[in-house]
Amino acid sequence: MKSSLFLLVVCVAALLAGCSTVVSRSQEKAAVFSTLDPETQTRLEQKVVRVGDSPDMVYIALGHPDRVRETTTPTARVQTWIYTATWHEYEGPVFPGYLHPLYRGGYARRMCPEPFEPDLYSDHEEEYLRIAFQDGKVTAIEQAKR
Repeated sequence: MKSSLFLLVVCVAALLAGCSTVVSRSQEKAAVFSTLDPETQTRLEQKVVRVGDSPDMVYIALGHPDRVRETTTPTARVQTWIYTATWHEYEGPVFPGYLHPLYRGGYARRMCPEPFEPDLYSDHEEEYLRIAFQDGKVTAIEQAKR
């Protein structure tokens, strides 16, 4: 009993240590977070970003982006952080064929086909937020409507 409880505590601690939260990110960027006024700190804790925020402020509020794109034009260089949501959707069972296990019955061997019907899941990914930076500040926020 003690060993299973210990194992559970170790697993939970490992999971929590790997989680990135607003609190852990604000502690990681404490030099930036401490210079912000209390209203801005509260806004970032609520995961709200605005035009004019710095990349560090966006990181504190939302964490690392899933993808980063860079666009270069003759007049500017724009970096876009893309945040996505991913999920698995159950599609149902699939019937790809039969398994052919070999059975031994006394002195004879015989094939007994069994239907093989694994479950099918499909992976989905959807962009829900794009944040564009120019000269170290947020210049555009594009959010998907649901």
